Amino acid sequence: MDTQAAYDHCEQVVRARARNFAYGIRLLPTPKRQALSAVYAFARRIDDVGDGDGPAGERLAQLGAARADLHGLSARPEDPVLVALADTARRFPVPLGAFDELIDGCEADVRGVDYATADQLTHYCRCVAGSIGRLSLGVYGVDPARFEEASGYADSLGVALQLTNILRDIREDGLMGRVYLPADALIRFGCTLKLDEHGRFVDEPADLAELLRDQAARARTWYDAGLRLLPLLDRRSAACTAAMAGIYRRLLDRIAEQPISALNARMSLPGRQKAAVAVRALAGMRP
Repeated sequence: MDTQAAYDHCEQVVRARARNFAYGIRLLPTPKRQALSAVYAFARRIDDVGDGDGPAGERLAQLGAARADLHGLSARPEDPVLVALADTARRFPVPLGAFDELIDGCEADVRGVDYATADQLTHYCRCVAGSIGRLSLGVYGVDPARFEEASGYADSLGVALQLTNILRDIREDGLMGRVYLPADALIRFGCTLKLDEHGRFVDEPADLAELLRDQAARARTWYDAGLRLLPLLDRRSAACTAAMAGIYRRLLDRIAEQPISALNARMSLPGRQKAAVAVRALAGMRP
């Protein structure tokens, strides 16, 4: 397949499936935008298997096939995502091994792993989202002398974004029988996150509200750590990162301000607010 056509396909995946990330990615120069789109498109493919509803054995086999594709990118020249990702790996120092961590996290989803403590949940978040932060860093580029430091910040920002996703999707995950918030936090606030036959939470609303605010506060500490990445990036890469983080951080603020509403309906930001965040990011304003 033609390389440009492969990148065009990946960018279409981003526009269709990643509306929040698209606001940031479009701020990058073309080579980096295409490369990050390839990274996202392959990550989306893995996530879709983890989020699917087919038999666990089939989904684990699909994840195994994705892992094989990752380690043999040139073996399927008809696959646009693999063609674009292989070209990205040739042009940028992208740590492709981080995709293995993403696959590990999605395998945990398929197996229905629960998390007893915040540390266990953090490890999961590092697998499924911190990995994307580190992959993105390979596209952005950074001073080699500060690469390890920058990788830590990128990882922290990924954790922050994933915790925000978890808080946004509590009802949706609950309907699929999944609870991501750690058991020790549920016990502390007297919550179970169980739904009754009508799809309503059985926990007291006041307890649920306190639980979400507590977990939102935890997510903010990860944003504070992760945003220390921005000064280590070039202007356009910093703008891309700031736009993505800013959109999700504002979403987190809405969840903390209206926790019961967040539990009853999937929250999102209006397009005009996302665009405003992107403009602020391009102007160099901190999210």
